[in-house]
Amino acid sequence: LVFFSFFLGLTCLSGFFHMKNRNYRISKSHKELLIPPMPCHAKTNVMFLKTHKTASSTVLNIMFRFAEKYNLTVALPAGQLFHLGYPKIFMSHFVEGFGTIGQNYNIMCNHLRFNPLEVKRVMAANTFYFSILRNPISLLESSYVYYKNYVPAFRSSKNVNEFLASPTKYYHPADHRENIYARNIMWFDFGYDNNAEDDAKYTQAVLEEIEQNFHLILIAEYFDESMILLKHALCWDLDDVIYFKLNSRSQDTVQMLSLESEEQVKTWCSLDWKLYLHFNQSFWRRIEETIGLEVLEKEVDRLRTRQMELMETCLSEQEAVRKDHIKNKAFLPFQSGAANILGYNLKQDLDNRTLRTCQKMVLPELQYTSYLYAVQHPHRKRKAVGLPLLWPSRQE
Repeated sequence: LVFFSFFLGLTCLSGFFHMKNRNYRISKSHKELLIPPMPCHAKTNVMFLKTHKTASSTVLNIMFRFAEKYNLTVALPAGQLFHLGYPKIFMSHFVEGFGTIGQNYNIMCNHLRFNPLEVKRVMAANTFYFSILRNPISLLESSYVYYKNYVPAFRSSKNVNEFLASPTKYYHPADHRENIYARNIMWFDFGYDNNAEDDAKYTQAVLEEIEQNFHLILIAEYFDESMILLKHALCWDLDDVIYFKLNSRSQDTVQMLSLESEEQVKTWCSLDWKLYLHFNQSFWRRIEETIGLEVLEKEVDRLRTRQMELMETCLSEQEAVRKDHIKNKAFLPFQSGAANILGYNLKQDLDNRTLRTCQKMVLPELQYTSYLYAVQHPHRKRKAVGLPLLWPSRQE
């Protein structure tokens, strides 16, 4: 199925229309092709729009580690929050220290509902903007299980197939603020009305606006390919995009969707469906025009080889384990709904440098946010995670 999806993505390449990315020129003159490419420099001003249930927690971990590597300033949520005002539309004062730090943040990647004018008040003019999307069919199933206890439309239905058989029976307009995860959640995260009418003119205008606001949109189903594309776009090293998958859940919590339910998602979440189809196409076109499929395949192999090396170095089980098998509770990820969120156990007797590298790669989102907050704002009260702290003080 993955191979078929990959092949389908490639066969669409010839029909893709021109992407409105102002920073990329598709046509090159013969003279330009003869000029050796200039060496690029790693981009250190980067804004990642963290969408929900799209492997974005893994991307956030990559961003946090990069920020530490280069001693960069992260735009972290103010006070005890772990998100930047979400689900409210983003405002600059949601960032800790904005009043004194001003437009001097390098990295922004915690959850927020995108508001370009306010984000630009926080981030530098040369900031690189990117995000990630996921197929709305698997996304809705994941959201259903993860947010089952919080979303009225999910809570009042027996399972995801029952919900999708008649979504309007459970999804009531009066509860739209609590039900955001139940319909067009990616559309909402990008700052738009997830209950808007699916009008062709409106959706096209939104897609064009997203293209103007973002330099790159990644695809969760092709995560390794996405990391290679991101590496090239940001001029980062391979180790900067190496990852261990975070915030994933055990397979026994996955609810199988019927064929009817899958088709219903395309209608019920039609705005997300159009968003995904559009940027899935631009994703493959971007690869074809910048890296090429042959180079992509080689670099993905390198990434996976390096990832396996680090897993053998760091992990005692060589894979993620269920929540009740995580020995050090400082590495326990936040648990939600009916999902069993997996985590990792590290090997014993690692040298200090290797241990710190491995710890950062498996550190869940809430713990990492709390740690960075303590480092950047040592005089503020540390964010309460409700779990043992891996590094109790800044000195450690």
